[in-house]
Amino acid sequence: MPELHRRWYDHDPLLMEVLEMLRVYPEELQAQAQFFLNKLKEAIGTETFEPVIEALAEQHAERQAGGKSARWYDMDVTVYQAVELLRLSPPDIQRQAARKFLDALKLRP
Repeated sequence: MPELHRRWYDHDPLLMEVLEMLRVYPEELQAQAQFFLNKLKEAIGTETFEPVIEALAEQHAERQAGGKSARWYDMDVTVYQAVELLRLSPPDIQRQAARKFLDALKLRP
């Protein structure tokens, strides 16, 4: 019987590492989350990216207003957008983004 995963990223240790870092160090990593969003915008184009990011910002505001902000990444809109975009991406893109995120952290002073 296959192992059941509680969270969408539990199947991949690399994703688990990145998301745990975001959870534990949200303020320090907000810039990295914004960098991820900017790179994604460059990769897919403004006309595709902007409506998605606006919808996520709206969704985030609704969650906050409705008291549905129980998840750790609901606290900051940038981290929320980055995590939700990562969640919605295909598994191979998730892994590429996670690797790039960790590589970028290694380059930080």
